Amino acid sequence: MNWLNVTRGSAPMLVSLPHTGTEIPPAIAERLASLPLARNDTDWWIDRLYDFASTMGATVIHTTISRSVIDVNRDPSGQSLYPGQATTGLCPTTSFDGTPLYRPGAEPDDADIDARRRDYFDPYHAALAAEIARLRADHTRIVVYDCHSIRSVVPRLFEGELPVFNIGTNDAVSCAPELQALVERHCDASGLSSVSNGRFKGGWITRNSGDPTNGIHAVQMEIACRGYMDERADFEPAAYSFERAAPVRSVLQRLFADMVEWAGQQSTQMA
Repeated sequence: MNWLNVTRGSAPMLVSLPHTGTEIPPAIAERLASLPLARNDTDWWIDRLYDFASTMGATVIHTTISRSVIDVNRDPSGQSLYPGQATTGLCPTTSFDGTPLYRPGAEPDDADIDARRRDYFDPYHAALAAEIARLRADHTRIVVYDCHSIRSVVPRLFEGELPVFNIGTNDAVSCAPELQALVERHCDASGLSSVSNGRFKGGWITRNSGDPTNGIHAVQMEIACRGYMDERADFEPAAYSFERAAPVRSVLQRLFADMVEWAGQQSTQMA
C-alpha cells in the first residue's frame, strides 16, 4: 500500500497525519466537479511542519490519499461527530464552504463508500491500532497526537477567526488532565491564540484511540494555517513559509519533547 506510510520509532509517542494527502484515484477524479476544489481543504504542509517528529523517536503514520476520497478522521458509521453543526462526512460531497465536490448525479453511493472504507479507512486504522499496541507493549503510557490544520476563516464552520492552536481532547476524555494541561501551557507560553475543546474537540482518531485508563492518551491539534503559511482565497495553496512557521514549529518541538518525557516518566517508574 504505497499510499500508507509508517515510520516506526521507539519513543512513547505516535503521530498521525490523516489529512495531508492529495492523491485522488482516476476513477474518482473523473466524477469530481474540480480537482483543485477537491484538494482545497487539504491540511497543507502539515507533514513539513512536523517533519521533526521522527527524529525525536516518534512513530509517524501518514496517508497520501485525499480526505475528499475518504476522511479517515470521521466516524466510519457515517454519524456526525459534531451533531447540529456544519461539517463534512466520511466521503465528503461538499467542501468546507458547502460547495458540491461532485458533478450532479456522480456522488458516491453506499457501494462506493463501502469500497473506500475497505480500501483506505480500514487499513489506516489497522496501522494505527498495530502501532499503538506495539508502543504500548514497550511503555506504560503513550501519547497519540493527531495533526491537523485549517483555514483561519471558514464562516460555514465557525464564526470569526480561529485561534492559532486548537487543542482537542474530546472534552478532557481522551487523555489525562495533566497531559492536556501540559499542552495548554506550551500554547499559552507561545503568545499565540489558543483554545481547548472549542470548535474542534478531536475527531474519530482522537476519540477512538484515546483510552487513558489503559495508558493511551490522545490529543488532536488543529492549527490555523496562518500560523505557518500565507493564506490565499483561491484554490492554489501558498508555499510553506519557513519564516512564518518558525515560532510555531519551535513551540511544537518543545511540546513534543515534554510529551515524550511525560509519557516516559510512568514507564520508568514502573520498570
